[in-house]
Amino acid sequence: MSTNTSTRRCRFCETPLTRTLVDLGKTPLANSYLMPEQLDQPEPRYPLHAMVCDACFLVQVEDVVPPDAIFSDYAYFSSYSDSWVAHAKAYCNKVGDRFGLDGNSLAIEIASNDGYLLQHFVAADIPVLGIEPAANVADVAIAKGVPTDVSFFGVETATRLANDDRKADLIASNNVLAHVPDINDFVGGIPLLLKAEGVWTIEFPHLLNLIAKIQFDTIYHEHFSYLSLGTLETIFARHNLRVFDVEEIPTHGGSLRLYVCHMNANHQAGPALETVRTKERAARLDQASGYDGFTERVALVRAGFLEFVTMARADGKTIAAYGAAAKGNTFLNYCGITENQIIAVADRSAAKQGKFLPGSRIPIVAPEILEKIAPDYLLILPWNLREEISSNMAHLAKAGSKFVTAVPEIRISD
Repeated sequence: MSTNTSTRRCRFCETPLTRTLVDLGKTPLANSYLMPEQLDQPEPRYPLHAMVCDACFLVQVEDVVPPDAIFSDYAYFSSYSDSWVAHAKAYCNKVGDRFGLDGNSLAIEIASNDGYLLQHFVAADIPVLGIEPAANVADVAIAKGVPTDVSFFGVETATRLANDDRKADLIASNNVLAHVPDINDFVGGIPLLLKAEGVWTIEFPHLLNLIAKIQFDTIYHEHFSYLSLGTLETIFARHNLRVFDVEEIPTHGGSLRLYVCHMNANHQAGPALETVRTKERAARLDQASGYDGFTERVALVRAGFLEFVTMARADGKTIAAYGAAAKGNTFLNYCGITENQIIAVADRSAAKQGKFLPGSRIPIVAPEILEKIAPDYLLILPWNLREEISSNMAHLAKAGSKFVTAVPEIRISD
């Protein structure tokens, strides 16, 4: 599917963008939660149009909002997800052992958030440094003993830190590369900050799963790019970096963890690389045709969800939601849902409670409030955390609530 949007160019290779993956219309920023006094004010809405580069196949949305408007005061705190903190701890143990990190090493995390990951290295007496642009989140990390540099990462920050003799044995950047509008500046900073035999690990939701499992709700303005191994290998090569290993991991609906080094480093390539390359070729991610038809599949998901909502309301049933997550906001706004259809959304984050979801304006409440609401249906918006949330909310099921997820199709369970 093509458009005439010829003025947009690929953020990596500058090729004019003409191919649409999906156009989700104009929506508010997914993490711009509203205070009560803002409810009588109009919300800014921005185009959310994911396009595919026909040269390098980088899937991307336009950077319509400056990053500092999104990330300088951020509402997402990683530590509110128990499973994510456990994932981070397992990662630290694994890479610490694999690459022999010790008291003489330096582990840096880019977009270190509230210290959810680096705290595990601190506990193992491995020196760390976080790099985090959101000062409010960085303050939480510093309070738990994680030294944090409050800045956006790129060539300038990498040069400053390297000149300060803070080159890294390990750089971690989990679910951040997608959030970078200038991907060449970000990747260009890595070789400046990485020691000669150092390792950079990155994690990101795999574009293969986004398309195959219709995970369109992972598309929002804060996610500038949607990534595959093949496209990243092209990008890294330009910056004299190479991928030497890859793991397929279950987080965020199916992610990749890449292990990256300097082009001439001694790390040997692992067999898993060719396995993932083969999967991507089979899905035609290296061809324009691999991206066709997605818009129509997304529309079917919306139709199925709206049918469920209409039937539930016709039966006099109440619907509440769990998880004031960005993916949920994309989903609700694309479907045109409001507080008239979903009465409340529960979230563990105290920073979100008492506010309202952007666009849909559904009130955000503490999870304990769900017991008073006693909804007939609980829509789990972060479907990747379905098992964790279902377990935490088991008392609701006992009281008669049914749990619902809507991507890639309606699934209802007790």
